[in-house]
Amino acid sequence: MRVKCFICDKIESIEDFSPLAKKLRNRPIHTYLCEDCNERIAQKTKKRVATGNFKFYKSSRKIEKDF
Repeated sequence: MRVKCFICDKIESIEDFSPLAKKLRNRPIHTYLCEDCNERIAQKTKKRVATGNFKFYKSSRKIEKDF
């Protein structure tokens, strides 16, 4: 399955029957991020959390435990 990163417009291939491909096919609201963009966003989010000014408005206990 060919997918396109919605931030950098990079086109990649993923396996047709992977869980990610199934999620993208069945729920069009989900978007694909390439590894580079995903890592960059994760680093920036971790920096914001470290400042103490970051708030989870729709909190999930699993996510809060990760930070």
